[in-house]
Amino acid sequence: MSSPFLYSPPPTSIPSLQTHQSIPTTTHSLTRQSWTQSLRANTQSNQFHQAILTYVNMTSSGILPDHFAFPAILKAVAALQHLPLANQIHAHVLKYGYGTSFVPVANSLLNVYGKCGDISDVYKVFERIPQSHRDTVSWNSFISALCRFEDWETALEAFRLMLLDDVEPSSFTLVSIAHACSNLPRHHGLRLGKQLHGYSLRMGDIKTFTNNALMAMYSKLGHLNDAKVVFELFEERDLVSWNTMLSSLSQNDMFLEALLLLHRMVLQGLKPDGVTIASVLPACSHLELLEVGKQLHAYALRHDILIDNSFVASALVDMYCNCRKVHSGRRVFDYATEKKTALWNAMITGYAQNEFDEEALMLFIEMEAAAGLCPNATTMASIVPACVRSEAFVHKLGIHGYVLKRGLGTDHYVQNALMDLYSRMGNIQIAKTIFDNMDVRDIVSWNTMITGYVICGQHNNALLLLHEMQRVDQEKNESSYEHEKRIPLKPNSITLMTVLPGCATLAALAKGKEIHAYAIRNMLASDVGVGSALVDMYAKCGCLNTSRKVFDTIPCRNLITWNVIIMAYGMHGKGAEALELFNCMVKEVKPNKVTFIAIFAACSHSGMVREGQNLFYRMKDEYGVEPTADHYACIVDLLGRAGQVEEAYQLINDMPLELDKTGAWSSLLGSCRIHQKVEIGEIAARNLFHLEPDVASHYVLLSNIYSSAQLWDKATDIRKRMKEMGVKKEPGCSWIEFDDEVHKFIAGDASHPQSGQLYGFLEILSEKMRKEGYVPDTSCVLHNVDEEEKETLLCGHSEKLAIVFGILNSPPGTTIRVAKNLRVCNDCHEATKYISRITDREIILRDVRRFHQFRDGRCSCGDYW
Repeated sequence: MSSPFLYSPPPTSIPSLQTHQSIPTTTHSLTRQSWTQSLRANTQSNQFHQAILTYVNMTSSGILPDHFAFPAILKAVAALQHLPLANQIHAHVLKYGYGTSFVPVANSLLNVYGKCGDISDVYKVFERIPQSHRDTVSWNSFISALCRFEDWETALEAFRLMLLDDVEPSSFTLVSIAHACSNLPRHHGLRLGKQLHGYSLRMGDIKTFTNNALMAMYSKLGHLNDAKVVFELFEERDLVSWNTMLSSLSQNDMFLEALLLLHRMVLQGLKPDGVTIASVLPACSHLELLEVGKQLHAYALRHDILIDNSFVASALVDMYCNCRKVHSGRRVFDYATEKKTALWNAMITGYAQNEFDEEALMLFIEMEAAAGLCPNATTMASIVPACVRSEAFVHKLGIHGYVLKRGLGTDHYVQNALMDLYSRMGNIQIAKTIFDNMDVRDIVSWNTMITGYVICGQHNNALLLLHEMQRVDQEKNESSYEHEKRIPLKPNSITLMTVLPGCATLAALAKGKEIHAYAIRNMLASDVGVGSALVDMYAKCGCLNTSRKVFDTIPCRNLITWNVIIMAYGMHGKGAEALELFNCMVKEVKPNKVTFIAIFAACSHSGMVREGQNLFYRMKDEYGVEPTADHYACIVDLLGRAGQVEEAYQLINDMPLELDKTGAWSSLLGSCRIHQKVEIGEIAARNLFHLEPDVASHYVLLSNIYSSAQLWDKATDIRKRMKEMGVKKEPGCSWIEFDDEVHKFIAGDASHPQSGQLYGFLEILSEKMRKEGYVPDTSCVLHNVDEEEKETLLCGHSEKLAIVFGILNSPPGTTIRVAKNLRVCNDCHEATKYISRITDREIILRDVRRFHQFRDGRCSCGDYW
């Protein structure tokens, strides 16, 4: 008898299967029981292809399968997930009369269709089982299939019907229902999950795998403490129990607890497996515990866990790259025997996060061209940032087209990356269009859009979007069930770190204080990133004492925190205090190149030439930091500001040839303007015109030098050259915060609603100032016009307008805080000293270089700036 089967197992397991070939005569002597036992043995030993061959030989030899043979062969088919074969076996079941009346066979059919991906057949088989014949296994198979197809609500309804039929659930039932609850909206799922937990306790079900499922359910629904209680209250914990808890802790960002639990697990004699390692490595990655990660890597190698385990390899790549050991991550990637998409993604992400952009792009190309793998949303979300940064990748907009071609344009992770791409290219409107058209906006989407506004200098829009984010979150909180599936939009530490620089730039102190209060209420103020941003915000809003208080309360300060506070003291002209902080810093963390830029700037603003030079010549030998072009530019500024212009010029000539001298020449040109060094200024300007012909400030500074020296013809020639080249001077702009709004003023601007009132009050102030001895410094006017017109032009400078606006709109005695985009001119600096005394106000003015704190007719800079 020949078999009707159309199945050919892989040649690696069975050379070939010709179903019409003759069967050896020895098989005719085997009984049905012997064939069935052979089938069971094949299935139990996971020899599924051999089990099918045994079944084919059995039927070919004339032995008909029965209700003992069918469950065995159906288990093998389910393991192989071979739907056509399942259909053929089902046909045999019906042909030989073992349909719905034989419940074990029907249950096996439920299982096989559930695993082979045909839910309609699951329903058909289940409905044909007489209600009185359905046992616990029938319901379990049906519910398990529904869960596999993610039909969570129907699975719960099936559980309810099972109880109504007086069929007692087993632990397997509870595991499936716990899984279903964990995938429901949080509030609904938690309510049903707790009922399920109570039911299991009433049943006396304390089996390990039931508790494992309950732990996973609580963790996924955001109730990690309940998961911990379940874990601690039962003693029969197995490896899955520990792995479930470890994975839950890592996924909820409780990394230190995850590592402590691993230590406890090992002490109790359990051996970690691949799941354990893959669950704990993210903790090492986020905490940057490289040595612990290396120990886990060594353990994985000793116990052959890395062999054919792409998950562990992916976690190792992520850990090494996050600890900035990208080459070690690449070695793990190269030695992995099985490279799945997740592993490629981990390596591409590692390259991109560490700004190895060309390497990321090459690997991306290799992934598709050589490995034949299609990039998914994770791949694209990682490669897009590399595209925008890479100078070698010129067709940056083309990546958006590629995303659309791959059908990934609606994935919100990819959309977040595209928003970032357009923002960094200056196309903020396209980024906003993507944001507005998103179906799902998570916290990353809002943070990315806020960051985009900050990158493009639209700080007001960044603050407005933060308000909008909070409004949307509040509206969703007010409706309970309708928005249970909503994504929380509560500003997190990333949001605050993104928006606080906007407050700092705009000197929006009131908004900064509001954000600080939010951080305290939500336990975010102790976060080192948020704390550092707050230190920077207060310092740039002129509140140095508050900045220092915040710095002192940060429990764990990092390199950025120290750099920010040193820079803060430097901007406020407190070089000695900045140097003292530097000496404290080096006892805790190693300084980097930014640290030295900050300390050199502090020395420059305080006239500490000897101290700055001393550090400059020690930085390489004592601190291992090689002087860069920026450091030379700082020392040139330090010398030049102190009047040592010739020494500064000589330092530029002594710079290593491989360094870019643009910054140094720019610093020297600024010093020549201060000290009216025309000849050296011309040399510096000539070099800058060659290096940066389109930068307006170089032409303006040289024009200033000529105007101060009354070389009007040369000044006119420079302005004419600017006009011919289309180089435009950045207009002076000052801003001041009032009534939760930032008011901007441009030099000579009359567009503000209070302009008439402002200019009128300025005239009154000017008269009072003259009586006090103020003489306008008309050398700041760069046009060759009469003195009276020069004085009129001086009155329209943006900082004066902003200061007067603050005086008119705030109660007497209130501190006035103004920020300016350019260096404050000599006349405005002198005038503000008089204004502070006449109005009895403290005026804090931040220009592009430093702070000026005016009080009672004096400035904190001591006229050294």
